[in-house]
Amino acid sequence: MKNTQYAVIGLGRFGSSLAKELVALGHEVLGVDKNANVADEMSACLTHTLVADTTDEEALRAIGIRNMDCVVVAIGDDIQASILTSILLKDLGVNRVVVKALSALHGKVLQRIGVDRVIYPERDMGVRVANQLVSPNLLDFIELSDEYAIAEISATGKLARHSLKELDTRAKYGCTIVAINREKETIVAPSAEEVLHEGDVMVIIGTNEQIDRFERSANT
Repeated sequence: MKNTQYAVIGLGRFGSSLAKELVALGHEVLGVDKNANVADEMSACLTHTLVADTTDEEALRAIGIRNMDCVVVAIGDDIQASILTSILLKDLGVNRVVVKALSALHGKVLQRIGVDRVIYPERDMGVRVANQLVSPNLLDFIELSDEYAIAEISATGKLARHSLKELDTRAKYGCTIVAINREKETIVAPSAEEVLHEGDVMVIIGTNEQIDRFERSANT
């Protein structure tokens, strides 16, 4: 899995959770907050932390924000700062801008200004979003406990035309494919002879590490 550079702007509960999980997944993370105490507290957890006003275009340029592969705007309760920051990031040409919305109306405004993804924290936990960001074929990720999770992973061309018996995910990775969502049907508890089609969505249960190993193998 490619090591990707992320920036997380706003290190509150959601932003810090997401940022720490991205680091745990092996990626470089720049944390940015306007509060020096918050940035200092997170400095031991992240690759780098900075104090900056991200509504200031020159401040964003100075921290090299354009060099980031993905920027997550997780600003807490200041909708105006969230929107202004998002506009500047798009204007500066950041490749991927993901923004936390504080309300449905806020989300609509973000979509209008062209951000790449809007996150609603009531629905999307930081850990879940982090896994989705780093794995393009990982469509959903729900933690069942500190160790176990259920994930939805899109079948790549590498997996297509292989049966579940051939993949043998339980023996090779420890995780189990419990269902397959196909264009016009859902196959629950598929048989070992079931053959995957490209684009099938596999519902998989296992530990976080098992699912990650399988997802990486499907893309290499």
